[in-house]
Amino acid sequence: MSKVKWGVIGCGGIADRRTLPGMMLADNAELVAVMDTNMEAAERCKEKYNAKYAFDNYEELLAIDEIQAVYIASPVFCHKEQAFAAAKAKKHILIEKPMALTSEDSKEIADCCSKEGVKLGVGLMMRFAAYHQEMKKIIADGKLGDIVSMRAQLTCWYPDIPNNWRQNKDLSGGGALMDMGIHCIDLLQYITGLKVEAIAGFAGTQTFSYNADDSSAVVMRMNNGALAMVDANFNIPDAAAKCKLEIYGTKGSIMAEGTISQVEGGDVAVLISDDSLGYDAAQNRDELVPLKLDVELGNMYTKEVESFGNAVLNDTEPEVTAADGIFVQQIVEKGYLSSDNKITYELK
Repeated sequence: MSKVKWGVIGCGGIADRRTLPGMMLADNAELVAVMDTNMEAAERCKEKYNAKYAFDNYEELLAIDEIQAVYIASPVFCHKEQAFAAAKAKKHILIEKPMALTSEDSKEIADCCSKEGVKLGVGLMMRFAAYHQEMKKIIADGKLGDIVSMRAQLTCWYPDIPNNWRQNKDLSGGGALMDMGIHCIDLLQYITGLKVEAIAGFAGTQTFSYNADDSSAVVMRMNNGALAMVDANFNIPDAAAKCKLEIYGTKGSIMAEGTISQVEGGDVAVLISDDSLGYDAAQNRDELVPLKLDVELGNMYTKEVESFGNAVLNDTEPEVTAADGIFVQQIVEKGYLSSDNKITYELK
């Protein structure tokens, strides 16, 4: 099998914790070089993942001819500069979300990649989780009827850490909503096939002292009229949150716990009602037997890397496009504006 030869820019954090282990399992990927501004971290990753090279700057990595694609997992404020350099070096790019500090910067990255003729994919990896893909099929098949309501939640415990870029909105683009809520918004659109057309948001720093939001929630109207809620927090202990995903339709519902995660798993109940039932004034809640979802759990990061690699090898569009990443970032930005200005925004 042909393999895409990869370089990784920003090999600590999520790259070392999840994406690089996933890449090691990908049939169509070969790791060539890693880069981190901390040379000790880069050397450690080089040895850990058997890469050929380790660097403390992206220029040397991009100068290696055999590298075909780069995964950019550096802090968000570095993304634009590194993505421009990678595109001009004719490397295909898989970039973590958010793509840049603002959606305007993200558009500029996309335009640069288009001009240079390289592919650009976005790291919204939760789309590749087996349960989420099965949910998408169930809804596409009409088993839930018309979607009328939905909710998604992702939280973690993220106390004050000195000089942490993710806790500084000027370096991260936003806090809990931009870092985690963005996954939830993207998943609700991906799974249902619907698009956000209006949003009202509330975001603030309730518990900690950093200037990025540690508490956020948005209510959205989808393009079919359904309402959706997303809540994202940095101030809920990890063991105390279930990270629920709920989707309700005119024929049934999907209720999941723990599928919104960096590891595939969780519990899912699919309830399908008899659509011949009439109005019940007593509103009896007859017990339904949940449908069992027959899925094979795997590694969503492996699937993400293989998917982008296939787009490179077969000259096709990435499954998670730049347009996907830009639009969901615009939604989050409108959520912040709504919170700041106390108005509802339409998405166009």
